[in-house]
Amino acid sequence: MFKFVRMATFSENVLSIPAKLVENIWNGFNTMANDSLSPRVLKRIGTHDGIFHCDEALACFMLKQLPEYEDAEIIRTRDPNVLGTCDIVVDVGHIYDPKLKRFDHHQRDFEHTLSTIHPEMIKNKTITLSSAGLIYAHYGMEILSEIFKNIDFVATTECLKCLYLGVYDGFIEEIDAIDNGVPLVDGITPYKISTHLSARVSKLNPAWNSTSQEKSDELFLKAMALTGREFIEKVVELATIWWPGREIVKTAILNRFNYHTSGEVIKLERRCPWQMHLLALEKEMGIDGEIKFVIFEDASGSWRIQAIPIAPDSFICRLFLHLDWRGLRDEQLSKVANIDGCIFVHSSGFIGGNNTEDGALKMGIATIKAGFYPI
Repeated sequence: MFKFVRMATFSENVLSIPAKLVENIWNGFNTMANDSLSPRVLKRIGTHDGIFHCDEALACFMLKQLPEYEDAEIIRTRDPNVLGTCDIVVDVGHIYDPKLKRFDHHQRDFEHTLSTIHPEMIKNKTITLSSAGLIYAHYGMEILSEIFKNIDFVATTECLKCLYLGVYDGFIEEIDAIDNGVPLVDGITPYKISTHLSARVSKLNPAWNSTSQEKSDELFLKAMALTGREFIEKVVELATIWWPGREIVKTAILNRFNYHTSGEVIKLERRCPWQMHLLALEKEMGIDGEIKFVIFEDASGSWRIQAIPIAPDSFICRLFLHLDWRGLRDEQLSKVANIDGCIFVHSSGFIGGNNTEDGALKMGIATIKAGFYPI
Protein backbone atom coordinates (compact mmCIF):
# COMPACT_ATOMS: atom_id res chain seq x y z
CA MET A 1 0.00 0.00 0.00
CA PHE A 2 1.40 3.37 -0.96
CA LYS A 3 1.47 6.19 1.53
CA PHE A 4 2.39 9.82 0.87
CA VAL A 5 3.62 11.97 3.72
CA ARG A 6 3.11 15.72 3.72
CA MET A 7 6.37 17.66 3.90
CA ALA A 8 7.20 19.28 7.21
CA THR A 9 10.27 21.27 6.13
CA PHE A 10 11.67 22.42 2.83
CA SER A 11 15.00 22.99 0.93
CA GLU A 12 16.75 26.08 -0.52
CA ASN A 13 16.89 27.99 -3.73
CA VAL A 14 13.39 28.14 -5.17
CA LEU A 15 12.53 31.75 -5.97
CA SER A 16 14.74 32.72 -2.99
CA ILE A 17 12.24 31.01 -0.69
CA PRO A 18 13.35 30.67 2.95
CA ALA A 19 15.32 27.49 3.50
CA LYS A 20 12.80 26.00 5.89
CA LEU A 21 10.12 26.07 3.18
CA VAL A 22 11.87 24.05 0.54
CA GLU A 23 14.19 21.76 2.53
CA ASN A 24 13.58 18.18 1.48
CA ILE A 25 10.14 19.02 0.08
CA TRP A 26 10.22 16.34 -2.56
CA ASN A 27 12.06 13.78 -0.49
CA GLY A 28 9.30 13.92 2.09
CA PHE A 29 7.17 11.27 0.42
CA ASN A 30 7.48 7.72 1.83
CA THR A 31 6.77 5.15 -0.83
CA MET A 32 5.77 2.31 1.42
CA ALA A 33 3.62 2.33 4.56
CA ASN A 34 4.48 0.10 7.46
CA ASP A 35 1.34 -0.27 9.50
CA SER A 36 3.17 -2.13 12.25
CA LEU A 37 5.21 1.01 12.94
CA SER A 38 2.17 3.28 12.84
CA PRO A 39 -0.71 2.05 14.98
CA ARG A 40 -2.82 5.11 14.14
CA VAL A 41 -5.82 4.69 11.87
CA LEU A 42 -4.76 6.57 8.76
CA LYS A 43 -7.08 8.55 6.51
CA ARG A 44 -7.52 7.25 2.98
CA ILE A 45 -7.63 9.42 -0.15
CA GLY A 46 -9.18 7.59 -3.08
CA THR A 47 -8.55 8.25 -6.76
CA HIS A 48 -8.59 6.14 -9.90
CA ASP A 49 -5.87 3.76 -10.99
CA GLY A 50 -4.41 3.32 -14.48
CA ILE A 51 -3.42 6.33 -16.57
CA PHE A 52 -3.15 9.38 -14.34
CA HIS A 53 -3.58 13.07 -15.09
CA CYS A 54 -2.42 16.36 -13.70
CA ASP A 55 -5.68 17.18 -11.96
CA GLU A 56 -5.94 14.21 -9.59
CA ALA A 57 -2.18 14.25 -8.89
CA LEU A 58 -2.43 17.87 -7.80
CA ALA A 59 -5.71 17.26 -5.94
CA CYS A 60 -4.05 14.54 -3.86
CA PHE A 61 -1.02 16.71 -3.19
CA MET A 62 -3.16 19.65 -2.06
CA LEU A 63 -5.20 17.47 0.29
CA LYS A 64 -2.01 16.24 1.92
CA GLN A 65 -1.11 19.81 2.87
CA LEU A 66 -4.01 19.74 5.32
CA PRO A 67 -3.42 18.39 8.84
CA GLU A 68 -6.42 16.08 8.45
CA TYR A 69 -4.87 14.30 5.46
CA GLU A 70 -1.13 14.84 5.86
CA ASP A 71 -0.52 11.17 6.72
CA ALA A 72 -3.26 9.81 4.47
CA GLU A 73 -2.77 6.79 2.25
CA ILE A 74 -3.44 7.20 -1.46
CA ILE A 75 -5.75 4.44 -2.69
CA ARG A 76 -5.73 4.14 -6.49
CA THR A 77 -8.64 1.99 -7.67
CA ARG A 78 -11.92 2.05 -9.56
CA ASP A 79 -13.53 -0.56 -7.33
CA PRO A 80 -16.57 1.16 -5.76
CA ASN A 81 -16.39 -1.08 -2.73
CA VAL A 82 -12.80 -0.01 -2.02
CA LEU A 83 -13.58 3.64 -2.77
CA GLY A 84 -16.40 3.35 -0.26
CA THR A 85 -13.83 2.79 2.47
CA CYS A 86 -11.99 6.01 1.64
CA ASP A 87 -12.42 9.18 3.69
CA ILE A 88 -12.34 11.38 0.59
CA VAL A 89 -12.44 10.53 -3.13
CA VAL A 90 -11.25 12.62 -6.08
CA ASP A 91 -11.66 12.25 -9.85
CA VAL A 92 -13.55 8.95 -9.72
CA GLY A 93 -16.87 7.55 -8.53
CA HIS A 94 -19.31 9.74 -10.54
CA ILE A 95 -20.36 11.65 -7.42
CA TYR A 96 -19.92 15.29 -6.52
CA ASP A 97 -21.08 15.80 -2.95
CA PRO A 98 -18.90 17.94 -0.64
CA LYS A 99 -20.78 16.68 2.43
CA LEU A 100 -19.83 13.11 1.55
CA LYS A 101 -16.35 14.28 0.49
CA ARG A 102 -16.80 12.95 -3.01
CA PHE A 103 -15.22 15.11 -5.71
CA ASP A 104 -15.67 13.68 -9.19
CA HIS A 105 -16.39 15.94 -12.16
CA HIS A 106 -17.04 13.42 -14.92
CA GLN A 107 -20.81 13.30 -14.55
CA ARG A 108 -22.75 14.36 -17.61
CA ASP A 109 -24.61 17.09 -15.73
CA PHE A 110 -21.57 18.47 -13.91
CA GLU A 111 -21.17 22.17 -14.75
CA HIS A 112 -19.61 23.70 -11.65
CA THR A 113 -17.09 26.52 -11.96
CA LEU A 114 -15.31 28.54 -9.31
CA SER A 115 -18.06 31.14 -9.70
CA THR A 116 -20.88 28.67 -9.00
CA ILE A 117 -19.17 27.47 -5.83
CA HIS A 118 -18.02 30.92 -4.71
CA PRO A 119 -20.41 33.46 -6.28
CA GLU A 120 -19.69 35.82 -3.41
CA MET A 121 -16.04 35.93 -4.43
CA ILE A 122 -15.88 35.83 -8.22
CA LYS A 123 -18.54 36.22 -10.91
CA ASN A 124 -16.93 35.64 -14.29
CA LYS A 125 -15.42 32.15 -14.22
CA THR A 126 -16.74 29.86 -16.95
CA ILE A 127 -14.21 27.01 -16.98
CA THR A 128 -15.65 23.77 -15.58
CA LEU A 129 -13.70 22.50 -12.60
CA SER A 130 -11.55 19.39 -12.69
CA SER A 131 -10.79 17.42 -9.53
CA ALA A 132 -7.93 19.84 -8.84
CA GLY A 133 -10.30 22.78 -9.19
CA LEU A 134 -12.88 21.13 -6.95
CA ILE A 135 -10.41 20.47 -4.15
CA TYR A 136 -9.03 23.99 -4.50
CA ALA A 137 -12.53 25.50 -4.53
CA HIS A 138 -13.51 23.74 -1.31
CA TYR A 139 -10.19 23.56 0.57
CA GLY A 140 -8.01 26.19 -1.10
CA MET A 141 -8.18 28.76 1.68
CA GLU A 142 -7.07 26.17 4.25
CA ILE A 143 -4.35 24.83 1.93
CA LEU A 144 -2.89 28.29 1.37
CA SER A 145 -3.02 29.04 5.08
CA GLU A 146 -1.02 25.88 5.84
CA ILE A 147 1.61 26.79 3.25
CA PHE A 148 1.86 30.33 4.61
CA LYS A 149 2.67 28.93 8.05
CA ASN A 150 5.82 27.40 6.59
CA ILE A 151 7.10 30.72 5.26
CA ASP A 152 5.99 32.84 8.23
CA PHE A 153 3.67 34.80 5.96
CA VAL A 154 0.70 36.40 7.70
CA ALA A 155 -2.20 37.05 5.34
CA THR A 156 -4.99 39.48 6.08
CA THR A 157 -8.50 38.56 4.98
CA GLU A 158 -8.15 40.72 1.86
CA CYS A 159 -4.72 39.29 1.13
CA LEU A 160 -5.89 35.68 1.48
CA LYS A 161 -8.81 36.30 -0.87
CA CYS A 162 -6.60 37.97 -3.48
CA LEU A 163 -3.99 35.22 -3.31
CA TYR A 164 -6.68 32.54 -3.47
CA LEU A 165 -7.99 34.03 -6.73
CA GLY A 166 -4.47 34.70 -7.99
CA VAL A 167 -3.44 31.07 -7.56
CA TYR A 168 -6.58 29.94 -9.34
CA ASP A 169 -6.08 32.35 -12.24
CA GLY A 170 -2.37 31.69 -12.60
CA PHE A 171 -2.22 27.95 -11.97
CA ILE A 172 -5.37 25.93 -11.27
CA GLU A 173 -7.56 27.27 -14.09
CA GLU A 174 -5.14 26.04 -16.76
CA ILE A 175 -5.30 22.52 -15.33
CA ASP A 176 -9.11 22.64 -15.14
CA ALA A 177 -9.42 23.81 -18.72
CA ILE A 178 -7.01 21.28 -20.22
CA ASP A 179 -8.47 18.36 -18.27
CA ASN A 180 -11.96 19.30 -19.48
CA GLY A 181 -10.83 19.81 -23.07
CA VAL A 182 -11.66 23.50 -23.37
CA PRO A 183 -10.75 24.16 -27.02
CA LEU A 184 -8.87 26.87 -28.81
CA VAL A 185 -11.20 29.21 -30.68
CA ASP A 186 -9.45 31.01 -33.55
CA GLY A 187 -6.21 30.69 -31.63
CA ILE A 188 -7.64 32.31 -28.49
CA THR A 189 -8.17 30.54 -25.17
CA PRO A 190 -10.51 31.71 -22.41
CA TYR A 191 -7.71 30.88 -19.98
CA LYS A 192 -3.95 31.43 -19.78
CA ILE A 193 -1.46 28.63 -20.40
CA SER A 194 1.59 29.36 -18.26
CA THR A 195 2.92 26.00 -17.05
CA HIS A 196 2.18 23.24 -19.61
CA LEU A 197 2.11 21.11 -16.47
CA SER A 198 -0.65 18.83 -17.74
CA ALA A 199 1.47 17.76 -20.72
CA ARG A 200 4.50 17.09 -18.53
CA VAL A 201 2.47 14.98 -16.12
CA SER A 202 1.05 13.00 -19.03
CA LYS A 203 4.58 12.07 -20.09
CA LEU A 204 5.19 10.46 -16.71
CA ASN A 205 2.75 7.67 -17.62
CA PRO A 206 4.35 4.55 -19.11
CA ALA A 207 4.70 4.61 -22.90
CA TRP A 208 2.48 2.17 -24.74
CA ASN A 209 5.48 -0.08 -25.47
CA SER A 210 7.39 0.54 -22.24
CA THR A 211 9.20 -2.41 -20.69
CA SER A 212 10.02 -0.52 -17.50
CA GLN A 213 9.35 -2.32 -14.25
CA GLU A 214 8.37 0.93 -12.53
CA LYS A 215 4.83 0.59 -11.26
CA SER A 216 2.02 3.00 -11.99
CA ASP A 217 1.64 3.94 -8.32
CA GLU A 218 5.34 4.84 -8.17
CA LEU A 219 4.94 7.03 -11.26
CA PHE A 220 1.91 8.66 -9.68
CA LEU A 221 4.20 9.61 -6.79
CA LYS A 222 6.38 11.46 -9.28
CA ALA A 223 3.33 13.21 -10.71
CA MET A 224 2.29 14.34 -7.24
CA ALA A 225 5.79 15.62 -6.56
CA LEU A 226 5.97 17.48 -9.87
CA THR A 227 2.58 19.14 -9.55
CA GLY A 228 3.10 19.83 -5.87
CA ARG A 229 6.47 21.47 -6.32
CA GLU A 230 5.15 23.86 -8.93
CA PHE A 231 2.00 24.57 -6.96
CA ILE A 232 4.06 25.48 -3.88
CA GLU A 233 6.37 27.65 -5.98
CA LYS A 234 3.41 29.52 -7.44
CA VAL A 235 1.84 30.12 -4.05
CA VAL A 236 5.12 31.38 -2.59
CA GLU A 237 5.79 33.58 -5.61
CA LEU A 238 2.38 35.22 -5.32
CA ALA A 239 2.69 35.71 -1.57
CA THR A 240 6.25 37.07 -1.51
CA ILE A 241 6.55 38.83 -4.89
CA TRP A 242 3.13 39.44 -6.45
CA TRP A 243 1.29 40.59 -3.32
CA PRO A 244 3.92 43.14 -2.17
CA GLY A 245 3.87 44.65 -5.67
CA ARG A 246 0.10 44.91 -5.58
CA GLU A 247 0.27 46.74 -2.27
CA ILE A 248 2.75 49.25 -3.69
CA VAL A 249 0.50 49.95 -6.67
CA LYS A 250 -2.63 50.15 -4.52
CA THR A 251 -1.00 52.68 -2.18
CA ALA A 252 0.06 54.78 -5.17
CA ILE A 253 -3.49 54.79 -6.55
CA LEU A 254 -5.02 55.72 -3.20
CA ASN A 255 -2.53 58.61 -2.91
CA ARG A 256 -2.88 59.83 -6.48
CA PHE A 257 -4.68 63.10 -5.69
CA ASN A 258 -2.12 63.90 -3.00
CA TYR A 259 0.61 63.38 -5.58
CA HIS A 260 -1.02 65.60 -8.20
CA THR A 261 -4.39 67.28 -8.21
CA SER A 262 -5.30 65.76 -11.57
CA GLY A 263 -5.22 62.24 -10.13
CA GLU A 264 -3.92 61.09 -13.51
CA VAL A 265 -0.31 60.47 -12.48
CA ILE A 266 0.79 58.06 -9.74
CA LYS A 267 4.17 57.53 -8.13
CA LEU A 268 5.44 54.11 -7.10
CA GLU A 269 7.43 54.26 -3.89
CA ARG A 270 9.42 51.31 -5.17
CA ARG A 271 9.91 50.07 -8.72
CA CYS A 272 7.96 46.85 -9.32
CA PRO A 273 5.86 45.10 -12.02
CA TRP A 274 2.73 47.24 -12.03
CA GLN A 275 0.71 46.93 -15.24
CA MET A 276 -1.56 44.00 -14.31
CA HIS A 277 -1.98 45.26 -10.76
CA LEU A 278 -2.95 48.74 -11.88
CA LEU A 279 -5.53 47.59 -14.41
CA ALA A 280 -7.07 45.10 -11.97
CA LEU A 281 -7.18 47.60 -9.12
CA GLU A 282 -8.75 50.28 -11.31
CA LYS A 283 -11.50 47.84 -12.19
CA GLU A 284 -12.04 46.93 -8.52
CA MET A 285 -12.19 50.61 -7.57
CA GLY A 286 -14.40 51.63 -10.49
CA ILE A 287 -11.87 54.10 -11.92
CA ASP A 288 -11.04 52.38 -15.23
CA GLY A 289 -8.97 54.59 -17.53
CA GLU A 290 -8.51 57.52 -15.17
CA ILE A 291 -4.75 57.15 -14.61
CA LYS A 292 -2.50 58.08 -17.54
CA PHE A 293 1.09 57.81 -16.28
CA VAL A 294 3.19 55.99 -13.69
CA ILE A 295 6.37 57.53 -12.28
CA PHE A 296 9.12 55.55 -10.56
CA GLU A 297 12.82 55.77 -9.77
CA ASP A 298 15.02 53.47 -11.85
CA ALA A 299 18.09 51.53 -10.72
CA SER A 300 20.46 54.34 -11.77
CA GLY A 301 18.71 56.94 -9.62
CA SER A 302 17.05 58.81 -12.46
CA TRP A 303 13.27 58.80 -12.93
CA ARG A 304 10.99 57.19 -15.47
CA ILE A 305 7.53 58.17 -16.61
CA GLN A 306 5.61 55.41 -18.32
CA ALA A 307 2.26 55.46 -20.08
CA ILE A 308 -0.57 53.11 -19.07
CA PRO A 309 -1.38 50.44 -21.69
CA ILE A 310 -5.02 49.80 -22.58
CA ALA A 311 -4.48 46.10 -21.71
CA PRO A 312 -1.61 44.26 -19.93
CA ASP A 313 -0.01 42.98 -23.15
CA SER A 314 -0.94 45.91 -25.40
CA PHE A 315 1.46 48.33 -27.06
CA ILE A 316 -1.32 50.90 -27.31
CA CYS A 317 -1.42 53.33 -24.40
CA ARG A 318 -4.16 55.55 -23.05
CA LEU A 319 -2.00 58.61 -23.58
CA PHE A 320 1.45 58.65 -25.16
CA LEU A 321 4.08 61.18 -24.22
CA HIS A 322 4.05 64.37 -26.27
CA LEU A 323 4.42 63.85 -30.01
CA ASP A 324 7.06 66.57 -30.36
CA TRP A 325 9.35 64.85 -27.84
CA ARG A 326 9.43 61.35 -29.27
CA GLY A 327 12.89 60.09 -30.21
CA LEU A 328 14.66 63.12 -28.72
CA ARG A 329 17.32 63.02 -25.98
CA ASP A 330 19.10 65.12 -23.37
CA GLU A 331 19.58 68.84 -24.08
CA GLN A 332 17.61 68.80 -27.32
CA LEU A 333 14.66 67.15 -25.56
CA SER A 334 14.88 69.50 -22.58
CA LYS A 335 14.85 72.51 -24.91
CA VAL A 336 11.88 71.31 -26.98
CA ALA A 337 9.91 70.26 -23.89
CA ASN A 338 10.99 73.32 -21.89
CA ILE A 339 11.63 71.00 -18.94
CA ASP A 340 15.04 70.71 -17.30
CA GLY A 341 16.80 67.39 -16.90
CA CYS A 342 15.12 65.39 -19.68
CA ILE A 343 17.00 62.24 -20.64
CA PHE A 344 14.90 60.62 -23.39
CA VAL A 345 11.48 59.88 -24.79
CA HIS A 346 11.02 56.61 -26.66
CA SER A 347 10.18 56.99 -30.34
CA SER A 348 6.73 55.47 -29.69
CA GLY A 349 6.08 57.77 -26.73
CA PHE A 350 5.30 55.01 -24.22
CA ILE A 351 8.15 55.90 -21.81
CA GLY A 352 10.50 58.73 -21.00
CA GLY A 353 13.15 59.68 -18.49
CA ASN A 354 14.29 62.66 -16.45
CA ASN A 355 17.05 63.25 -13.94
CA THR A 356 14.55 64.26 -11.25
CA GLU A 357 11.15 63.18 -10.00
CA ASP A 358 9.84 66.72 -10.46
CA GLY A 359 11.03 66.76 -14.07
CA ALA A 360 9.34 63.42 -14.82
CA LEU A 361 6.10 64.69 -13.28
CA LYS A 362 6.28 67.86 -15.40
CA MET A 363 6.65 65.71 -18.52
CA GLY A 364 3.45 63.85 -17.64
CA ILE A 365 1.42 66.95 -16.76
CA ALA A 366 2.56 68.80 -19.90
CA THR A 367 1.45 65.82 -22.02
CA ILE A 368 -1.92 65.63 -20.27
CA LYS A 369 -2.53 69.35 -20.87
CA ALA A 370 -1.53 69.02 -24.52
CA GLY A 371 -3.94 66.13 -25.11
CA PHE A 372 -3.67 62.83 -26.96
CA TYR A 373 -0.97 62.41 -29.58
CA PRO A 374 -1.16 59.14 -31.54
CA ILE A 375 1.91 57.21 -32.63
